[in-house]
Amino acid sequence: MTLLRGRTVRYVARRLASTLVVLLVIATLSFVIFQLLPSDVSQASCGKPCTAQRRAEVRQFLGYDHSVLVQLWDFVRGVVVGRSYGEGGARVDCSAPCFGYSFRLSDTVASLIGQRFPITASIAVGGALVWLFAGVVGGVVAALRRGTALDRAALASTVVGVSAPTYLVGLAGIYLLGFKLDVLPVGNYVPFTASPGQWAYHLVLPWLVIAFTEAAIYTRFTRSQLLETMSEDYVRTARAKGLRERRVVVRHGLRNALLPVVTLFGLDLGVLLGGAVITEKIFSMQGLGALLVDSINNLDLPVVLGITLFSAVLIVLANLVVDIAYAVLDPRITESA
Repeated sequence: MTLLRGRTVRYVARRLASTLVVLLVIATLSFVIFQLLPSDVSQASCGKPCTAQRRAEVRQFLGYDHSVLVQLWDFVRGVVVGRSYGEGGARVDCSAPCFGYSFRLSDTVASLIGQRFPITASIAVGGALVWLFAGVVGGVVAALRRGTALDRAALASTVVGVSAPTYLVGLAGIYLLGFKLDVLPVGNYVPFTASPGQWAYHLVLPWLVIAFTEAAIYTRFTRSQLLETMSEDYVRTARAKGLRERRVVVRHGLRNALLPVVTLFGLDLGVLLGGAVITEKIFSMQGLGALLVDSINNLDLPVVLGITLFSAVLIVLANLVVDIAYAVLDPRITESA
């Protein structure tokens, strides 16, 4: 037991170290890619009626008058320890993690993300829990009733779920549940701190829309994983020993079949936390996805870069959490790593 714990700790330490390296590489690559874009960031930040002198002032304020290497250093340093923009009375301090400054919105990118992220997180986490529950339950039932009418119905429903685009599901949900039956509100995000009940009530429809497609994917994935696991030799051995079928399924089947599901869930949630663009637009909720689209339309590249990097960080951290959870649930991973 002590040996396994030691291996797990070393495995987690290696994953933490590699994650830091990956985050540094992502920050560098994100900056370089946006530097290669054929657009003048200072012009976009200044606006259309912008004189050459005003553009030069914007470039100096944002630090674009320095060399690319100096800009890269300032950007990475800002993410790690923070930085400042401008001098004197116009100085703006940006604490870590500083993803940049939006001249158009007169605010730091980190502050803008902080204002919008709770909305995106509310949509993403709630929807993820709905699709995880529905997908796992549906997949387990379909696997245990393989070949029956229930199994065929579950598979048929997953085909519909996977095929339906999110925007179509959203519009159908708004029409049926929001207007025709008038049982759920459409849009109008309510902060959790203002009213937890109203917060959940106004998010039920977005949760269902997000979960519709993902639940279908998870149903098929869980079903295939459980069927594969139940055909393994150790499961047949457990049955031969006289264990009850319920115990065989729960202890030997589900425990191993759900490990890949945990991995998939962590990565999907990390991606969704970076911005549920379509769902936010459909329900007019001003989360990260809406901010990203608005910034792209206005060529506000510092905000686009900041959200891109923030989303990448969420995905990497989600991957780290999944790896650690995997190592705890299945110590064999630490032995092979």
